[in-house]
Amino acid sequence: MSNQHDQHESSHKPPIRKEMSRRQFLTYTLGGATAFMVGGVTLPMVRFAVDPILHKKGEGTFVKVVEVSKITNEPQEFSFELQQQDGWYQSTASLTAWIRKDESGKIYALSPICKHLGCTVGWNNDKNFPNEYHCPCHGAHYTIEGKQLAVAPKPLDEYKVMVKDNWVYLGQTVPNTIVK
Repeated sequence: MSNQHDQHESSHKPPIRKEMSRRQFLTYTLGGATAFMVGGVTLPMVRFAVDPILHKKGEGTFVKVVEVSKITNEPQEFSFELQQQDGWYQSTASLTAWIRKDESGKIYALSPICKHLGCTVGWNNDKNFPNEYHCPCHGAHYTIEGKQLAVAPKPLDEYKVMVKDNWVYLGQTVPNTIVK
């Protein structure tokens, strides 16, 4: 009977409480503080890296450049201005495009930036290369569609074109789709 009494008595003992040592307390405290500080530094970096991926790309902005009636089959140089916002700094960029119609009446706009080293090309500005775009810096020249003929590695870029209310609007530049 004493054996049963001992078992009964031992089951009524309160559970022994383990106390946390000073070393464990400091380990948990320093570990938590370190994790909090690392998270505070890492989260903004992750947000900065991932944020551009989360933004949807829109159609872009189109700028009103010239009336459709002024466009001919011969490339003409038209200048236009684009408002830019860089952080808190707002500026106006002056851009140029070579705009023309093809035989079917479709309007094309080419960028004047040479694909060799970034100089500005001109239409019919060299008598040795008539009816071609020519770069005065290093002798690159292009067909009326923007196809490279010499020196340059790629054709001239083209602007996205939108015709609305008898006006030509230009968007961002894209790789040339006219030249195959």
